[in-house]
Parts: sequence; C-alpha cells; structure tokens
Amino acid sequence: MSAIRLLVLGAVRQHGRAHGYQVRNDLEFWGAHEWSNAKPGSIYHALKQMAKQGLLRAYEIAPSTAGGPPRTEYEVTEKGAEEYFALLREALTTYDQKMDVLSAGIGFIVDLPRGEVVELLRQRVRALDEWRTAVTEYYTPEGGPQQLGHIGEIMHLWVHSADAGKEWTLGLIERIEAGAYSFAGEGGEPFVGVLAEGEENPFATGEPDRNSTNQV
Repeated sequence: MSAIRLLVLGAVRQHGRAHGYQVRNDLEFWGAHEWSNAKPGSIYHALKQMAKQGLLRAYEIAPSTAGGPPRTEYEVTEKGAEEYFALLREALTTYDQKMDVLSAGIGFIVDLPRGEVVELLRQRVRALDEWRTAVTEYYTPEGGPQQLGHIGEIMHLWVHSADAGKEWTLGLIERIEAGAYSFAGEGGEPFVGVLAEGEENPFATGEPDRNSTNQV
C-alpha cells in the first residue's frame, strides 16, 4: 500500500474541494514530504490518476486575477470516500505497514469514530503479538543474536521493532480511551490540520510549483 493515495484523498476531503497546490501545501505543513513519498510530482500525479479512476471529481476553475492558467479543483467522490476509509482502516490495523502508511493513517484517525479506532488499533496489537510469537518460536538463540552471526541481528531488530510498535500503539489506545482528541460523530471542536487559503506555511519546501503551468 502506498501512502500517497491515502494522504491525497484525506487532504482533499479535509477541504471539501481543493486544488493541487493546496494539497501539496497541507502535506508539507504536516512534514509528509520528509517522511513519505508525498513530493510535488507524486501529489499531482496521484490527483490526476485518481480523477481518471473515479475517486476524485475534477472541476476547472477560472484563473486568478493575477493571471495564469485555470486551475483544477478536486473533490472526493462516493467511490473515493469508500477507498479512503478502506485505506485508512488498513493503515491502522496491518502490523507490517511501512512507517509512512501508518503515519498517514494516524493523521486521519479522527475521521473515524473513537470506538472503531480503538478496536482497529487493538487489531494491530494482536497482529504484532502473533507475528512476534511466530518469529521467536524459531529465531531466539539462547546465546543471543550473535550466536547466529551478524545475521542474527536482523531478527533481533524486527523483534525489537515489534515490541516498540506494540508499546506505542497501547499508549495511543490509552490516550484515546482517556478522552484525547475529537473523533467523528462526537460534535466536538475538531483539530484544524489544514492551512486556510493564503495562510503562510512555515514548513513549505520553497520548491517551485512547476505543475501550476499544467492546470492542476
């Protein structure tokens, strides 16, 4: 699973309708260009591809008063919403997701009900436990990992990663069950994780928006 589809669908959905630069700006605000493949070219490509696949609906809007070509705004379709929530649930439950996929999922957890998020995270903990048991049943030398030569350090690394992942997930579950954050259906004041139109992004890369000339 690639993080870019989840990130782009989620970013568009947060705005209702958004053009490519808004999506890019939001994801840079999150630092996603550092921890995922959400680079400008990947973002614009994903927008166009998902529009072709019927996950996004594209609208051409008039050029700005400052001139320049018309931009395309996107909104998530019903099919796109189904894909978004499927990707989100998968990101939270699958124990062997890449870190960027899990990070993207955490970024959108408040789009799900609190109880469902807790259960999805508990599924992740169970999957980590099952994987760890399967590994340590065969790869736990009594003399330590060095007994298998330096290759033993590979499984040692993965077992420690599983332990750390479980500890972090249980901590998140505890915070959520204690009332942290405002989740879907609760009616609380949601955290605003997007930038308003024209708001300065302190984390922008400053890389030229070459895609703006391609009407996106």
